[in-house]
Amino acid sequence: MQFHKYQGTGNDFVMIDDRARQFDETDQPLIAHLCDRRFGIGADGLILLRNKPDFDFEMVYFNADGRPSSMCGNGGRCTVAFAKYLGLISDQTRFLAVDGPHDARVEADGTVRLKMIDVAPPVAAEVGEEDVFLHTGSPHHIHFLDPAEHPSLAEFNVFAAGHDIRYDQVYDPAGTNVNFVEVPADPAHPWPVRTYERGVEDETFSCGTGVTAVALAASQRGAVSPVRLRTMGGDLEVSFDPRPDGGFTNVWLSGPAIRVFSGTVE
Repeated sequence: MQFHKYQGTGNDFVMIDDRARQFDETDQPLIAHLCDRRFGIGADGLILLRNKPDFDFEMVYFNADGRPSSMCGNGGRCTVAFAKYLGLISDQTRFLAVDGPHDARVEADGTVRLKMIDVAPPVAAEVGEEDVFLHTGSPHHIHFLDPAEHPSLAEFNVFAAGHDIRYDQVYDPAGTNVNFVEVPADPAHPWPVRTYERGVEDETFSCGTGVTAVALAASQRGAVSPVRLRTMGGDLEVSFDPRPDGGFTNVWLSGPAIRVFSGTVE
């Protein structure tokens, strides 16, 4: 089986051209094995690109544990880059993902811009007083660090705190992704973000739906569209239009999507 490896700001994926529908998507142990960083190819998730009537293609996403998952923003951007590599699209596309149709375009410098779903207003999270929850195609808990208690996001224990919130009974049974944010002195500066992802059950270098959620939540703290966000794997940008009800529309996630290598696996 031929595969391709892509990454978007360090959020990496095994990509498979499955237009012939030969991949067994019910084989969760196989998917988990391919994503294993010691015994497989290594990735945060696996993505199948398939034909879909009325769309340029369909993106089918699985977490690193082998289970089907909700929308992955960086994965969507990487799938667009993969589709262009395969010659299926030029610079603009419309494809189907688990949360519905998405428009996207590839800029001249290789930046991939992905239109996300409209998002309901942020709601207060029960886990913490300063925390909020947003669903940007995937569920995201957002915690803004108190600079008096945690002046540096770089030194924060993301795994321990993220694990506790991800498995908090408030989010039973599906759980949630958890984002930790350092509030910059100037809202126009990049907002540092680190994310614990369910399904990976660890911190990832970047999370597209996560930084989207953070950007929208940050708009309540002085951030103005477009918002720049800094992950461990690089910078992303999120633009949006506020809705009268406090929600958001015309939400776009932008950043690099890079082909790393390709190969075959038995």
